[in-house]
Amino acid sequence: MKAAVLYAQNDIRVEEMAVPALEPHEILVKIKATGICGSDLPRVLGDAAHHYPIVLGHEFAGIVERIGSGVSRVKAGDRVAGVPLKPCFKCGDCLSGGYAQCRHYSFIGSRVNGSWAEYVAIPEINAIRFDDAVSFEEAAFVEPSAVALHALQHIRFQGGWHTAVLGGGNIGLLALQWAKILGAREVTVFDIDDDRLESARRLGADHTINAAHPDMEERWKRITDGKGFPVVLETAGSEVTMRQSFELAANKAKVCFIGTSAKDITFAHKQFELMNRKEFTLTGSWMSYSAPFPGREWELTLHFLKQGRLNFKDLIDRRFPLEEINAAFDLYRMPGGVKGKLMLLPDDLRIR
Repeated sequence: MKAAVLYAQNDIRVEEMAVPALEPHEILVKIKATGICGSDLPRVLGDAAHHYPIVLGHEFAGIVERIGSGVSRVKAGDRVAGVPLKPCFKCGDCLSGGYAQCRHYSFIGSRVNGSWAEYVAIPEINAIRFDDAVSFEEAAFVEPSAVALHALQHIRFQGGWHTAVLGGGNIGLLALQWAKILGAREVTVFDIDDDRLESARRLGADHTINAAHPDMEERWKRITDGKGFPVVLETAGSEVTMRQSFELAANKAKVCFIGTSAKDITFAHKQFELMNRKEFTLTGSWMSYSAPFPGREWELTLHFLKQGRLNFKDLIDRRFPLEEINAAFDLYRMPGGVKGKLMLLPDDLRIR
C-alpha cells in the first residue's frame, strides 16, 4: 500500500509499505478521508514526533476491508470513523472512565502508524459505524468535533451563557457550533484573521472581533456591558490568547484551555492575579473521551451531524491526494496559507 512516512523533520516520503497484519481484535480500514490536524504540524515541521519512521494521521474515516478472527461488532463493508486513542482499559484512570488520562496509552497516528496511508489497522472498539447520510469527509471530522464538545461537557456548559471563543481555527469553529447547539445566549469569536472571522459569522457567531485591532477591548466591553464573558474557550494554544482569556473572563466565569501551547507562558503578576480577584475557574481539556468508550462526544457528533445541526463542509480549505501531501505542508509554511482543514482523499472522492 501507499503511505506517507515521516522520516525526520520536514521529511515525508510517499512510498510502498506492507498492508498491516491484523491481531484477532483488530480491523483493517481502507481510508476514504483523513485530515491534517494542528497537532501534526510540530511533528512534521518541528521535532515533536515520538519516533521515526512513523505514519501520522488520526482524523479518519473509511470502509472496513477485513476483520480479525475475534471481531464480532463490525463487518467488512461497514463505513466507520476511527477513534485514535488506545487506552489500556486496566489502570485506575481507565476504570473510572478517564481514558485520556491513561498513562499506558498508545495513539494511532502519533505512537503507532496512522491514517496517512491507504489502509490502517485499528482495534474493533476504535471504530464507530455510520451510514450513508454522513459522508466520509464529514466522518473524518468526528474526532476534532468530539474534542470541542468534550471541553464543553467538562466545564458542565449550560445554556444561556454568553461564550467567548478565542481562536477561529477548526477547533474554535467547532466549539462555536457546539456552544450554539447547547444553548449559548450569544457567542463571540476572536481571531486576528478576517477570513476566519467571516467563517465564524457564516457558522453562527453573534459577534466577531479582530483581536489585533486597537478597538478590541472597547468592542468586547460594549457587548458584555463591561462585565466580561461567563464562559471563555481558548482554542488557539497561543500564549497571547491564554493571557487574554484572563482579561475577558467575567467574575465567577469558567475558562477552559482547549488549545495546546508549544511554548512557555509567562503572566505578569497583576494579570495572573485576575484569577483570584474574579474567582473564575480555570481548567484544561484533553482529547475527547468519556465512558463508555469512546464516549457521548462521539455519539452526539454523529447525531447532530445527521440532523444538519453541525457544518463540517465549510471548514474544509483544500483537498489533496496522498501523493501530494508535501504540497499540503508547503501551504503551512506560508503565513496565512491555510484557512481551514486540509483533507487527504483518494482519487475517487477528491473534488478539484
